Amino acid sequence: MKFSEFEYKRIDLEETKKKIGEITEAVKNASSADAQIEEIYRMNDVMKEISTADSLVYIRYTINTKDEFYAKEREYNDHISPMLEEEFQKYNQALLESPFRSELEEKLGKVMFLNLELAMKGFSPEITELLQEESTLQTQYQSLLAGAQIEFRGGTYNLSQLGPFMQSQDREVRKAAYEASGSFFDKHQEELDEIFDKLVKNRTEQAHRLGMKNFVELGYVRRQRNCYAPEAIASFREQVVRDLVPIVCEIKKNQAERIGVEDLKIYDDSFRFPDGNATPQGTYDEIMEAGRRMYTEMSPETADFIKMMFDKELFDVVAKPGKAIGGYCCDIPGYGCPFIFSNFNGTAGDVDVLTHEAGHAFAAYMAEKNIKLLDLHLPSMEAAETHSMSMEFFATPWYELFFKHQTKKYELSHLEGTLDFIPYGCLVDHFQEVVYEHPEMTPQERNEAWLKLEKMYRPYLDLENMPFYGRGAGWQRQNHIYATPFYYIDYCLAQTVALQFWLEIEKDWKQAWEKYKMFVKRGGTDTFLGLVEGAGLASPVEEGCIREIAGHASGWLKEHKL
Repeated sequence: MKFSEFEYKRIDLEETKKKIGEITEAVKNASSADAQIEEIYRMNDVMKEISTADSLVYIRYTINTKDEFYAKEREYNDHISPMLEEEFQKYNQALLESPFRSELEEKLGKVMFLNLELAMKGFSPEITELLQEESTLQTQYQSLLAGAQIEFRGGTYNLSQLGPFMQSQDREVRKAAYEASGSFFDKHQEELDEIFDKLVKNRTEQAHRLGMKNFVELGYVRRQRNCYAPEAIASFREQVVRDLVPIVCEIKKNQAERIGVEDLKIYDDSFRFPDGNATPQGTYDEIMEAGRRMYTEMSPETADFIKMMFDKELFDVVAKPGKAIGGYCCDIPGYGCPFIFSNFNGTAGDVDVLTHEAGHAFAAYMAEKNIKLLDLHLPSMEAAETHSMSMEFFATPWYELFFKHQTKKYELSHLEGTLDFIPYGCLVDHFQEVVYEHPEMTPQERNEAWLKLEKMYRPYLDLENMPFYGRGAGWQRQNHIYATPFYYIDYCLAQTVALQFWLEIEKDWKQAWEKYKMFVKRGGTDTFLGLVEGAGLASPVEEGCIREIAGHASGWLKEHKL
């Protein structure tokens, strides 16, 4: 069955609440751990139905945000989600209070119960209306950006389609493309500020109603941070500033010399070579076929995975009007498969989709084959992003299929980009921490805070005299800040682990692959730090981890200088 044939079944609120309630009562009345486990698997089927409906709506809405049917279904799902969560809380409570809990933990693992405790802490019926309002605001932001139609040099483009111009060899074209993109955000400044202001106040009120000081604490609960505290992240960011930012500054100095500019402006940041960045060599069909060949050759598991992806047409990656920006992988548990969404625009990012998002998809595929409970399919997001970011490096032997004579350029720029991303990710995280610790901030004060942090994490970048960016509003391009607060640091932690896999790949690809495969195969059966330790790798929040990785990567870049 192909994706277009997947049937969407709307969730009946009352019927589903009844099912959850019946299973909850059965858990309470069960006379043994085995009887409770039987009910846990019944609930697993209910969760699959809900997750499948949510996924199909989200995918089909983001493919075409103008589709009125799926727009309304998304509103409906956003509306009923907190009501279902209220019922799930009763079920969670029954499991946590089970007289057989120690036996359940022995059979199902402790991490499931750690996550249930966090779920209990992060919800109360008192915040149902606030959650519904939050979902509406998130959709408003996404719809606003998806509807962008920007006039540029005789054409009309959405934000994704401006990407190639923003990496043009002509510096004036790059500058003009950044200005055109920025002008869209400037034009909608008031609306963007209003949406975010409402989100900050809404999330702060949620935290207060749950008895928390601010949304920072609630944000960590929602992100399923089950093995470290905010203090560990603060220490990680400090290490990045101390040990990595100086190396990134050196990388950016070399980049400026390479492309022949004295001061690196915002519109030079992603332009790495004077004759242009590495770009995929071939048509859309040829790029997709190269991806098929890569995974077919990589391993027996990836060969089976990619065959399923193509057979079921589980991709929508071409940019088009009305399509949401960005990219993601989404699991569809009822059909036992993932889906990859993106916006190809002719840049190296197109290949990154076939490595990064396919890394997520491969992990979902492996979980479906090896883990029965949906709750244990996916780990917390730092580990999930490790799946995807590491796959980018495991694809190294096949880069030439995509980039041909530009392969060395891509390999160099990919590692440079990996390193300079981590400070940016920390900037996004630090900014959110400041914002939610000071919810009374005005839009201007938030922009000033962003500019101050820019100087800490990206001191090499000149933002002056650029509309939108120059006034400190560049953060409004970052979907995660509006839609998934405190997610972004997960990328940084994951990137730090992925770089350790890269070091292993440099020594022995096959041995590294076996280690990665076991990491992926474990899904969400352990905490992030537990999974990392189980793979024989260092915790990214451990003192000295960033310094060691940065040192090795810096040496590699010097040896492979172009």
